[in-house]
Amino acid sequence: MDTKPFTAGPGEDAVVITRVADGHWHALEDDLVVGRGHARHRPDGRLFVSIDAWRDATFDRLAEAMLAELPAPLYTVVDEADAELTTAWRRAGFTIRRREWEYAMPTDPRATGLGAVLPPSGVTLVPAGQADESLLRAVDRAIRDEVEATVGWQSMPAEVIPHLEGDTIVDPSKYAVAAAADRYLGLIRVVTAIRPRIGLVAVRAGERRRGIARALLAHALGTLHRSGFAEAWTEVHESNRAASALFEGIGARPMSSNLELVR
Repeated sequence: MDTKPFTAGPGEDAVVITRVADGHWHALEDDLVVGRGHARHRPDGRLFVSIDAWRDATFDRLAEAMLAELPAPLYTVVDEADAELTTAWRRAGFTIRRREWEYAMPTDPRATGLGAVLPPSGVTLVPAGQADESLLRAVDRAIRDEVEATVGWQSMPAEVIPHLEGDTIVDPSKYAVAAAADRYLGLIRVVTAIRPRIGLVAVRAGERRRGIARALLAHALGTLHRSGFAEAWTEVHESNRAASALFEGIGARPMSSNLELVR
């Protein structure tokens, strides 16, 4: 732990920035905490930072201290409606890397219209936690290569950017899959830690337009509905019109937009 203080300059407010733990900073004024900064690695290996401070000057001093100690590149995510916070990160040298729309959708099949949706002939759905891990990783790699060869993997949701070794399967138990006899054709990832969120739904290029994505959504949302969840959430990159159309077609509503910034 580095507790060396970062002190305001002459003529400025008496704010002292201290690194109180690994990835955790405090801004102190007269021994009171007037701001906090955090840094943590996401599962994809990237380092994300956040700052909570009431005053611009305190934010700027926290940012200065944190950026002096952390390796680049650094990332942060803000609600696009929060213009003040976006401006603060821009002052710290961050630029907009991507924009994602956040959607909320019902899980009730009567609202989504997915109650009667079944997978196409020859395709079965394997529930989350029951997928063969080697086949799961194979379809993940195949889909990732297909996306990278077309629109680029940067168009996928931020949390499924590959690890340094190129693997995007962080927790296999979160994935349900669409299976043929000898391989998997598509996958869907659902996380329910805070609120149900669909982190990814994707199908091999040669298997699209067969209704597999809708069948995976019907399965995932139906499972959530039976578990007592009324809504699920997802994020869609602004350029991914096909995904937006898929979710809007089952009653999803755009609720906000998030900006990912990078320095």
